Amino acid sequence: MPDPSISEPRPAPRISFVSLGCPKALVDSERILTQLRAEGYELSKTHGGADAVIVNTCGFIDSAKAESLAAIGAAVNENGRVIVTGCMGAEPQAIRDAFPNVSAIAGPQAFESVMEAVRAAAPAPHDPFLDLIPEQGVKLTPRHYAYLKISEGCRNRCSFCIIPKLRGDLVSRPAAEVLREAEKLVKAGVKELLVISQDTSAYGLDLKYAGSLWRDREVAARFLDLARELGSLGVWVRLHYVYPYPHVDDVVGLMGEGRVLPYIDVPFQHASPRVLKAMRRPGNQEKTLERIRAWRAICPELTIRSTFIVGFPGETEEDFQLLLDWLDEAKLDRVGAFRYEPVKGAEANDFGLAPVPDEVKAARRKRFMLKSQAISAQKLAAKIGKRLDVIIDEGGPRSAKGRTKGDAPQIDGLVHVASRRPLRAGDIVKVKVEGADAYDLRGTAV
Repeated sequence: MPDPSISEPRPAPRISFVSLGCPKALVDSERILTQLRAEGYELSKTHGGADAVIVNTCGFIDSAKAESLAAIGAAVNENGRVIVTGCMGAEPQAIRDAFPNVSAIAGPQAFESVMEAVRAAAPAPHDPFLDLIPEQGVKLTPRHYAYLKISEGCRNRCSFCIIPKLRGDLVSRPAAEVLREAEKLVKAGVKELLVISQDTSAYGLDLKYAGSLWRDREVAARFLDLARELGSLGVWVRLHYVYPYPHVDDVVGLMGEGRVLPYIDVPFQHASPRVLKAMRRPGNQEKTLERIRAWRAICPELTIRSTFIVGFPGETEEDFQLLLDWLDEAKLDRVGAFRYEPVKGAEANDFGLAPVPDEVKAARRKRFMLKSQAISAQKLAAKIGKRLDVIIDEGGPRSAKGRTKGDAPQIDGLVHVASRRPLRAGDIVKVKVEGADAYDLRGTAV
């Protein structure tokens, strides 16, 4: 007969989680999930079976806000105990207006506030017997790649963007802290580190590039120094959100030496000097073209990806044609384009510039993407016959899908690989390229 004085252990509370938005928000989600698991919470696959639901929102543009509100609504309907965090949490009234009964609202990076709300909704279990948290923390990406966030916030004040209002000014992490995290990820089997921030080129400016001790040496909180040390870890290092400042030339030099991947993600946004001035972006695109030419001279294998906004208020047909002509000159490898959205709180809304009709925005985006498609197809066709390193994302016994050094996960192209041997996710193999289209390659593992 069981001893009535001994109580049965209480099952661990279960938390359901929704992560929306950019890779930087994904890293925030990983941090919250790591803390949940460290305190003994379990994760639920469904809202209905959970003790509480956390929704990490995106509030960058109106379509992202709508997606976030829909996710909150679904959680409220299925559960009722809903904790909202992320960029939309920085402006809580819109959430309260739509869903007055949410349990708590916290802004981006307010990790302790989120945990306090979780503990209030479902008290943490006491004295867990086992530490089940891997040293690198809980990750939402596949095992073979991970995002590495080197700073929070942004020092730029682009007129179309509200990120500084949501996430604050630039706050860089000490170099040693970043490098220790990177080491843990590599030790856990990560083959590719994707370096992210709002402005990677500005890393360390707020710290006055102060050094910190890593291994047996001091490493300055400087973009070049950090990239060099990350390149010593023996894995692929991919650099995102890099603004084209002059010191980036030295980082491209590391790419030419093979220390980091020959890939750079630069948000150019437009090419018309008039539009760039209204956006509060660097406006001399001829100098930018010179910089691109210099980068390619330093590292001929360099892949340049970028994003652009079409239909910014006041954008004329002449402005748009300047953008198309500039793209013809720049011949960027990977390009995305977004139609301008008048985000609430963005200063561009108050400039009194004529809005571009939605149908014109759509037509311009289509013309832009057709132009970039043709450039991409030409560049990929030139790779036929070459042997390229490919990291496998989806394995299989006879075929697989992967990416070259010039392709980031989720946003760039794929390599469809035929193989005589099984390939697993995380394998890095040589592939002979045999075919190409506008975005993807086909080939055989050799």
